[in-house]
Amino acid sequence: MSVNRQLPHLLILPEDDANRQIAKAFELKLKTYGYANQVQVLPEVGGWGKVVEKFMEVYISKMRRSQHSIMVLLIDFDDKNLDYLGYKNRLDFIQDKVPDDLKERVFVLGSRIAPEQLKKDMNKSFEKIGKSLAKDCEENTNVTWGHHLLQHNENELKRIRFSVKSFLFI
Repeated sequence: MSVNRQLPHLLILPEDDANRQIAKAFELKLKTYGYANQVQVLPEVGGWGKVVEKFMEVYISKMRRSQHSIMVLLIDFDDKNLDYLGYKNRLDFIQDKVPDDLKERVFVLGSRIAPEQLKKDMNKSFEKIGKSLAKDCEENTNVTWGHHLLQHNENELKRIRFSVKSFLFI
């Protein structure tokens, strides 16, 4: 189901199927909280580089036409060695691709390592992880977001919570 683009809404562009599963569970949990038609998980695109390409080729123009769109680029930071292209460099690289007029409406989130590692560490399904992340957002807690593979999202999470508070988690 797509969102009403005339109202504030959140679009999530996942890198791969694992991220899509987490995002879909997040979306479904939000719908149980009564936020129907305000969140849409887009099809996965097959890699963090393709997330950036798709965003640049398709969503920059769409976001400029709809001032109500907020977008999450959901990626794996693939951070195996912080000293060599760690998550911060990937985040900086992606944020540099976001035009200045959209920086307040585009967010980059994801597991520090692949979501499969997050699933293993938490001993939860992708569905349960997504629902737990939504619960944290609804309750303004960091139980799941505080996991060591997710806590690097803290600054982006603060920014997005501020941006969506007028139409989600109210």
